[in-house]
Amino acid sequence: MDKEIQRKRLKYRATHRGTKEADTIIGGYVTANIQDLSDDQLDALETFLDCPDPDISDWLRGASPKPEGSLGTTLEFLLAYQKNLLTD
Repeated sequence: MDKEIQRKRLKYRATHRGTKEADTIIGGYVTANIQDLSDDQLDALETFLDCPDPDISDWLRGASPKPEGSLGTTLEFLLAYQKNLLTD
């Protein structure tokens, strides 16, 4: 798949999650960083966005254990972005 098309699709998916909180955190992170993500990070983000919103919400709130592998790495990027939102 063409990476620019993948970036556009991922940005749309990240900014249209269905809740304001998810759109702000996930969509904000993706909008701010999509051009800097490597091919592997784009693929990991795609996998992450396939997860159900309740699971993602629980991970972001620390209500359930952090996933392993690329999902966990993507979550760490989102948590750092979320932390920066709260401190700005």
